[in-house]
Amino acid sequence: MTQRAAIRRAITLRLLDGFCCQGGAGMGYSDAGFEVTGVDKDAQPRYPLAFHQADAIEFIREFGTGFDFIHTSPPCQHDTDCQRIRGNTHPDLIGPTREALNATERPWVMENVRGAAAKLRNPVMLCGTMFGLETYRHRFFETGGGFALNPPEHLAHTVPQAKMGRPVPPGWYGQYVGNFSGVQQARDILGVPWMNRDGIRECIPPAYTQFIGHAAHTHLRTRLEVAA
Repeated sequence: MTQRAAIRRAITLRLLDGFCCQGGAGMGYSDAGFEVTGVDKDAQPRYPLAFHQADAIEFIREFGTGFDFIHTSPPCQHDTDCQRIRGNTHPDLIGPTREALNATERPWVMENVRGAAAKLRNPVMLCGTMFGLETYRHRFFETGGGFALNPPEHLAHTVPQAKMGRPVPPGWYGQYVGNFSGVQQARDILGVPWMNRDGIRECIPPAYTQFIGHAAHTHLRTRLEVAA
């Protein structure tokens, strides 16, 4: 066995899933081969992987250097249409999260919704159609720490989409946000069978982060082989 092959087989890469909620992102990275630890300020009994209840930014500052790769999804409510319509206010944690991530000097990803895209730096957009999912659910990903991401081709949106919170007619795509109906349908389409409605309405489909995870594996293992 060559030294490079030995490195590939012997090293398990550790990933921190910040602001993890119910684990859509974390499960995708786990499927890509990472050992995942989630952290969230709220208890997450549905999180399917290792979990710590703590403030995510403080956890990153204290323990982030102990991980090979860090994913974060700062709360999106500050920038969602639904919360603006209701007049609710929420903290904007994108800037503080970026500062904490950069301080670790580890490669990282920070995800958020379309409303926050202007605050992200050169974000990459991922869409459900890129992964064969029957939903659009655009999510935006800023990368840092030397990691970059090239998205798949973004296909044209030719399938009609149901309005926010409305039942999904046959042959249409659903948004699955707000107080939507069809929880089991959403679980099946997004690939999150363990989640309830609260988790689904905000989650990243695991297919997105499985794709990112494979790219991160290539990036990290290339660095390890060069160092060896």
